[in-house]
Amino acid sequence: MKKIITLFIVTGISISTFCQNRKSDTLLLQPIEIKAVRANDKAPFTKTNLTKKEIEKINLGQDLPFILNQIPSVVINSDAGNGVGYTGIRIRGTDATRINMTLNGIPYNDAESQGIYFVDLPDIVSSVNSIQVQRGVGTSANGAGAFGATINLSTNEINDTSYVELNNSYGSFNTWKHTLKFGSGLLGKHFTVDGRLSKISSDGYVDRASTDLKSFYISTAYLSSTNSLRINIFSGKEKTYQSWYGISAADLATNRTYNAAGTEKAGEPYENQTDNYWQTHYQLFYNQKINNRWAFNAAAFFTRGYGYYEEYKASQKFKNYGLPDYKNGAQVISQTDLIRQLWLDNNFYGGIFSLQEQNKSTQFTLGGGWDKYDGKHYGLVTWAAVGFPKDYKYYTLTANKQDFTIYSKLQQQLSKNWQGFADIQAKTIKYNINGFKDNPQLIINKNYLFINPKLGVTYNNNNYQVYLSYSMAGKEPNRDDFEAGLNQQPKAEILHDVEFGVEKKTLRYSYGATAYYMYYHNQLVLTGKINDVGSYTRTNTPSSYRMGIELSGKADLLQWLNASANIAFSRNKIKKFTEYVDDYDTGGQKTFQYHNSDISFSPNIVAGATINFIPIRNAEFSLLSKYVGREFLDNTSKVSRSLDPFYVQDARASFKINNKIAREMNFVVQVNNIFNKKYEPNGYTFSYFYSASLATENYYFPMAGTNFMAGINIKF
Repeated sequence: MKKIITLFIVTGISISTFCQNRKSDTLLLQPIEIKAVRANDKAPFTKTNLTKKEIEKINLGQDLPFILNQIPSVVINSDAGNGVGYTGIRIRGTDATRINMTLNGIPYNDAESQGIYFVDLPDIVSSVNSIQVQRGVGTSANGAGAFGATINLSTNEINDTSYVELNNSYGSFNTWKHTLKFGSGLLGKHFTVDGRLSKISSDGYVDRASTDLKSFYISTAYLSSTNSLRINIFSGKEKTYQSWYGISAADLATNRTYNAAGTEKAGEPYENQTDNYWQTHYQLFYNQKINNRWAFNAAAFFTRGYGYYEEYKASQKFKNYGLPDYKNGAQVISQTDLIRQLWLDNNFYGGIFSLQEQNKSTQFTLGGGWDKYDGKHYGLVTWAAVGFPKDYKYYTLTANKQDFTIYSKLQQQLSKNWQGFADIQAKTIKYNINGFKDNPQLIINKNYLFINPKLGVTYNNNNYQVYLSYSMAGKEPNRDDFEAGLNQQPKAEILHDVEFGVEKKTLRYSYGATAYYMYYHNQLVLTGKINDVGSYTRTNTPSSYRMGIELSGKADLLQWLNASANIAFSRNKIKKFTEYVDDYDTGGQKTFQYHNSDISFSPNIVAGATINFIPIRNAEFSLLSKYVGREFLDNTSKVSRSLDPFYVQDARASFKINNKIAREMNFVVQVNNIFNKKYEPNGYTFSYFYSASLATENYYFPMAGTNFMAGINIKF
């Protein structure tokens, strides 16, 4: 199962650029609250920045991964097949559980699974004014370990004039997006209020993969020349029909939209086989300008999250729910159909801080944070054909996790052309897990300490920049990894990352190349091995690596024509891999050895390109291309267990009007997959021996064929 309800934490911290506006004697430049965790232009790390204008251009209702699709080494997927609802992202083959994501410098990853579930913050993209994606370990940040990439979002924008925006989109599969944004501008030279209301819905490409998403965002701030205080409150509610089972190879050939969810119910599929989650985030930020060199900021945050997924289950044994067999007169019934809900009820709270110094030659940051997650897991049987009391609670489990991080960073101008960078982070993790649903007697108490150093140097001359860096990162296992049992407990993972880059930037063109080597010690991977409760769990593999080169460039070719492109070539290997395969004939497992096998979901080639035509003023036509090479579903490098390479071509047309009624009106139409390519960017596989023969079953998550989205964005 892809997800039991998870908690997302989004809070923030704000450091603003302290200066005076020519008109109002107040702080008006955009906030730099994520300066503590972002890499600046001269830092020796591989990164891509997206501005608010670039984000608005492609925001038609699809989730954040689809906004990032043209960044080098990015591969995206969608359970529903059209980018709405559950979506996923991999960067350099690294999945979301290893990507550190922060919003205004605050951890965003789920505390237990360490995954990123974008569906739980609907339309957050409409409140974001800049994004930075770091590939590799990157700079130190709060939250989950960056084990291949970091995504930093910033929302705390300061708008000095009032505004109202209406963003409405409609597209294939009855997809709708409605967004209202508004802001007061500066009131009395010191106060500002910004807000957003959003609703997104879709029937999905896959059968019954419907989505109903609602959210709001409100931010108010007091600003002066030396300090500021900001309060953010935002909330999200999602209801999605489950589509996380994938589709078998046989069904893929005959019915690409088939959805197995809800089909345990006889007759029509169960209509409420849904995932439901609510969350509300409270954020308080304080900034203080100490003098012209020093600034301090701190934030406190609290998030309340709760929700469940509901499912129809057929022929369930009473003993698995802690009940005796049901007696109906002389008849003894041992199993029944039922409807159950698996709940999470969570609190996440803490604080972060940053002390920053900046002068002509030195940038220094001392930062860190503490947070605690308190979670309750429980299951309810809300209906059964026979034998269950009303709303029967059949398990209750608790878990908590504490994270403390402190780091310091120094970027020093060494000479006219040379800069040095040093960064060290200390991070402690404390786990307390009081049992699991299938193993309630397994109690986990684990403590981890990671020391993560980073060193680098940058050379700048004649529009060229060359950098070299080394970074180390440690990462604790996920909650599910501990269910392996007392005799199979996982070890922490360690990553060593070397990045070497060359870039050239001019007013008309830019290009760059990055070579990287990422060596993993004890990387956790799926091997097919069964744990103490009969489930498949990840196992440490001693030695694995990713190495590659990423090439990118963009140019203004003509006044009416510009283009950008990137391509990444990589080699991703596990030096020694043991596969475990179930043997249904004997009840045990067989093992197979592999050497230098490919890491799953790590294509050797990923490429993207965009060409923009400007035929007339305020009009633009764009062609967006994406190619992803072969991805293996497991770590055996067998083509029979892989996703075929695919090339997808999209097209977008936009037109802008300025008039007396509205400050700006933008009309956008985007046609995705214009060649109607049948492709699958995600899936899973399992194998077993039966009647002395090896059988392999592959499951896929297909994407939609040709589809469209059209939007009207009005700014007053």
